[in-house]
Amino acid sequence: MPTNYEIADQLSLLSKLMDIHDENSFKSKSYSAAAFQIEKLPVQLAEVEPNTIATYKGIGESTAKKIIEILQTGELKVLNDLIAKTPPGVIEMLSIKGIGPKKISTIWHEMEIETVGELYYACQENRLLRYKGFGEKTQQTVKESIEFIEKNKGIQLYADVEAYAHAVDKNLKEHFPLHRFAITGEFKRQMEIIRLLEWVTTASAAELHQLFTGTHFTEEEKDESTVAWKGPENILLKFHLATTGNFGTILFQTSASEEFLNAWGAVNEVADETLLFEKKGIAVIPNFLRESYNPAPVQDLIEVSSIKGVIHSHSKWSDGSNTIEEMAKHAQAKGFEYLVISDHSKSAGYANGLSAERIEEQHKQIDELNNRLNGFRIFKSIEADILGDGSLDYDDEILSTFDLVIASVHSNLKMTEEKAMSRLLGAIENPYTTILGHMTGRLLLSRNGYPVNHEKIIDACVANSVVIELNAHPRRLDIDWRWIEKALTKGALISINPDAHELVGFDDIKYGALAAQKGRLPNIKNLSSFSLEEFEEYIMDVRREKGI
Repeated sequence: MPTNYEIADQLSLLSKLMDIHDENSFKSKSYSAAAFQIEKLPVQLAEVEPNTIATYKGIGESTAKKIIEILQTGELKVLNDLIAKTPPGVIEMLSIKGIGPKKISTIWHEMEIETVGELYYACQENRLLRYKGFGEKTQQTVKESIEFIEKNKGIQLYADVEAYAHAVDKNLKEHFPLHRFAITGEFKRQMEIIRLLEWVTTASAAELHQLFTGTHFTEEEKDESTVAWKGPENILLKFHLATTGNFGTILFQTSASEEFLNAWGAVNEVADETLLFEKKGIAVIPNFLRESYNPAPVQDLIEVSSIKGVIHSHSKWSDGSNTIEEMAKHAQAKGFEYLVISDHSKSAGYANGLSAERIEEQHKQIDELNNRLNGFRIFKSIEADILGDGSLDYDDEILSTFDLVIASVHSNLKMTEEKAMSRLLGAIENPYTTILGHMTGRLLLSRNGYPVNHEKIIDACVANSVVIELNAHPRRLDIDWRWIEKALTKGALISINPDAHELVGFDDIKYGALAAQKGRLPNIKNLSSFSLEEFEEYIMDVRREKGI
């Protein structure tokens, strides 16, 4: 039979979901009050006569009926119905500190956010500050609470685990100066999502056990060839045990995909994995390219250092944290040659999107700044919303005032492939569209992208001289690197863009470059690798080609 705590949990959840759905507030409060009282009762309600339940403090006739239903069936139909109508991610938000059901209702119904991951991304974009009841303190509390929750899931983004991986690696090598340690696995291959961190080592299981024993780490698994530990960060650390003689073999086998290894064939026992490539007569294939077997080297492979401009950034004019001047000076100080300011368009009310009047004001400010910034240029851009019919949310007269336009979908993300394709193709065919932003709208570990036919989108972009963005934000990395090589074969141009909403966001370019390396992207096919002169020439050529 259900315990008082189980009954209280169901009534408490019912109360919260009713508030989220903006249902009868009086009933909601009564269920919440009843749950509070039930937890303190000295007797179990399952052991009393059903007709006496309504006599207990805080429990009325209506609530008593709900309790009897729980006692008889183990569940509550009205609660099940509300759960069925509520996205799982919205229910998950109830575990986030700093927000209650009423705020969650706003997040869901007004901000159109349905997952914890989307909410975290919205915090990074300062979107919560645009809504009543959400201040900077609340937004920061929500962000920190989500970070704590996500850390305990054990699966993280590459960017989130990067510093920890390097710190552990450094500590291991310092503690065992006479042993070899080499990071391997998903992290070595620059995968966007990391499920565990792996090392190949000549240290023994006993030596590792001695290191981790007495710490906050617990042993998770152990066999003849591996041992794994997990610490308070909830990230599995797995060690592949090797000898000096087979170190290279194990490193090779653990730092490549199954598909790659199957194509490679037999692997000999070697101390250094470079010997395997020498025997095959090919150059060493970088770990990030060990997904499918392709021994052909990439000429002029993209590097973070080769990116010359910051394309796609948001300022205080919409939902960014910094002024345009602050962003320009920061970009210039970091060695970039130009900055493309692309604040949100008027349909993005949640992001303080720009009206026609504010666009004119912003352009005047950019002109004034460009007159003062020697050897550096700010380009006038906009991240225009792609509307339901595929059109952009400004007329041609306004679109013509921008140096370039990034077109992106931000609303009504639940679409069939047919609807998504109609919207995207419509925007791509608009002569003012220069770049297609975050093609699928995905947020890694949070939201699947809307379904698209990648090949048709790529073909349309090539046919209409539209650049495909590789949105470098670690939660997006969209276009997926798995489609880059296909896009290149069709003649597409990619652009690694940070989608920065604050100065530190410029650093996300690194994660876009790491993903692009997996897609074999050369510098010559990345728009943000163009020098200022090359970028200006490209923009002018495309405008002439499109007759605008």
